Amino acid sequence: MTASDDTLHIPEGRPLTIWAVSDGRAGMENQVLGLAQAIARKTHAQIVTRHIRYRRLFDRWPTFLKLWPDQMLKRDSDPVGPPYPDIWIAAGRATLPHSLRMKAASQGKTLVVQLQDPRANLSAFDLVVAPQHDQVTGDNVLSILGAPHRITKERLAAEFAPWAERFKDFSGPFVAVLIGGKSKSHDLSRDRAETMAADIRRAVVATKGTLLLTISRRTPEAARDILVSALKDLPGLIYTGGGDNPYFAFLHKCDHILVTEDSINMAVEAAATGKPVHILSMDRRSALKSTRKFDEFHRALQDYGAARPFNGELRTWSYTPLNETARAAEAVLALLKSRATPS
Repeated sequence: MTASDDTLHIPEGRPLTIWAVSDGRAGMENQVLGLAQAIARKTHAQIVTRHIRYRRLFDRWPTFLKLWPDQMLKRDSDPVGPPYPDIWIAAGRATLPHSLRMKAASQGKTLVVQLQDPRANLSAFDLVVAPQHDQVTGDNVLSILGAPHRITKERLAAEFAPWAERFKDFSGPFVAVLIGGKSKSHDLSRDRAETMAADIRRAVVATKGTLLLTISRRTPEAARDILVSALKDLPGLIYTGGGDNPYFAFLHKCDHILVTEDSINMAVEAAATGKPVHILSMDRRSALKSTRKFDEFHRALQDYGAARPFNGELRTWSYTPLNETARAAEAVLALLKSRATPS
């Protein structure tokens, strides 16, 4: 990865301004905010969230046809205009028309960082932070294992505090089970859900543990019903939506994490805790390229030492918590410093 010869300006007497730009969906927003917050932990910075949303007529248009993106936005979309930030961090298809124009719009004064595979002219960005399994290559590409996220020990402890009283009547080991659902590449059939529930039950009972189960909105209704029915009598907590979400409290308190293979974000967040991550197999919808990418990701996570396929046993092992978000933050700041002069 090499820096370009463009000159940026580091502000004196004020914090760096960082725009975290996405379409507002949780998966995208967590990535841009995760990287922005990691930068802010290393230097004085102010983070501004920006949501880009297009009117229905234009939403599905390919990026190359969005020639006047400002005029295509919904009324509830955040404006994209001067004064521009010191660092622009964006993720998702909706952000690309503006990301591709940001260097020119800011007259080179904004460091443009795009997450994931932009499938666009890489030279339009100062830095592309892409998952290893996407196999994006270029002088301005940083490949990371998984995706940026917002998990830190401090955040997990803070998120657990309001839930602490709920855990007083339970004893460990605590087993967090994170269930995803149907996607382009994976599904959770009735048969698979029944097998999964039986394996989870057997493991929790064998260790005299406590179940901490959270079920996604993407989980098929039949699978959700099977899992809840089969596991509801175990000691612990089950979250199926509605009310405060205990997801971060579960990650803080648990001793083991079981996570379905359909979610890279959940697996990476689990690996950030340093706790054993057990991967739950799902149904494959087809031999899609995206399915192969999931396989590559999970192999890399296993090679790192964070994860293993779940075989019905709650085995214990140790590894250094995965912290690719911090590595990406360091790369952004190093690039900014290498190209900057005080303003």
